[in-house]
Amino acid sequence: MGTAYADCYDPTGARYGIPTFPWKYAPDGYATRRQLRAKGLRPGGQPVAAQLMRRTRRRKSGCAIAYLYRLELAKPVRPMTPRKWGALALAMLARRTCPECELTYSYCLPTSLGMCLLCANSADASAYEIPGRV
Repeated sequence: MGTAYADCYDPTGARYGIPTFPWKYAPDGYATRRQLRAKGLRPGGQPVAAQLMRRTRRRKSGCAIAYLYRLELAKPVRPMTPRKWGALALAMLARRTCPECELTYSYCLPTSLGMCLLCANSADASAYEIPGRV
């Protein structure tokens, strides 16, 4: 391993507080949240057991971290109930409905605008109108 890997290798947890491994070098028995979800599992309230670390230039901290959980302590994903499906459907309906014109679109509205594109464009046009002019 090179120096970048040596900086990220701390299997005892002496340097970072929890066992730390270089990116893609996690030992068997550990998985990230996404890997657990792909297997139909969830962390189930267990604390973070280890972490993966990778040096990067994109972040201010200089490293990217992925937390690992123990596979044997993971629990199965809870099944969706009819009430959860209903709540999810209502939340998605709210994301597709414009609060200004109250039209429902087939896509989620941009959160940066807070309204549909037609209402946002008409609001922009009215902002440039000179008051008192016809």
